[in-house]
Amino acid sequence: MDKNQTIILGGGCFWCTEAAFLRVPGVLSVKPGYAGGSKPNSTYEEVCAGDTGHAEVVKVEFDPAVVPLEKILELFFLIHDPTSLNRQGNDVGTQYRSIILYSTDEQKEFIMRYVEQIKNNYQKPLVTEVKKNDVFYEAEEYHHNYFARNLDKAYCQVVIAPKVKKIEEILENY
Repeated sequence: MDKNQTIILGGGCFWCTEAAFLRVPGVLSVKPGYAGGSKPNSTYEEVCAGDTGHAEVVKVEFDPAVVPLEKILELFFLIHDPTSLNRQGNDVGTQYRSIILYSTDEQKEFIMRYVEQIKNNYQKPLVTEVKKNDVFYEAEEYHHNYFARNLDKAYCQVVIAPKVKKIEEILENY
């Protein structure tokens, strides 16, 4: 694979996932949005209400020559709890579920093998949903780069900053 790839990941609040993946060398762009559900053109309010079936996700475009899909998945599983059903910390609801949306059959096969390899690393069963991405709805502009634009907000300090610190520490060891 010598061209850029895209994968959609949901591991709780998309502000956290976006902030973490923006720090990864080889990641070219990270866009927050909604996917995995059935309601077209969903908004943040609708997704938060829980009736769309969508999860808060990020669309990650990356250069596999710099950061292979395996590293993307490794980081994804390290920055959220893939054994927690429909919740990450205090964020509760199906919109916060653990989900990977692949774009090619090759990605699907790789992801399924990867999940099979790591599942025994956890004391509880993995609940991460893996499915083909049908559609991605980009989040409203005020969600983009939320952490960097709202460092003084309590949620950013208490919830996002520790995840950012964790990924920065992990990246130092790569």
